[in-house]
Amino acid sequence: MWTCERCGATVEDDDPARLAWSVERDPGGRETALCPACARAHVRDIEARLPQEWW
Repeated sequence: MWTCERCGATVEDDDPARLAWSVERDPGGRETALCPACARAHVRDIEARLPQEWW
């Protein structure tokens, strides 16, 4: 199950809606996930590779 880093929304592993989530893996192997609504709201920040502290 993934949990959105911004709003706390969750999605189960077998849910097809999981395909719409934005997931990033850092060099240490830790995954962070954003739900579709949060990813849409911060798409420019994500594409600019801004740290989440700026959002």
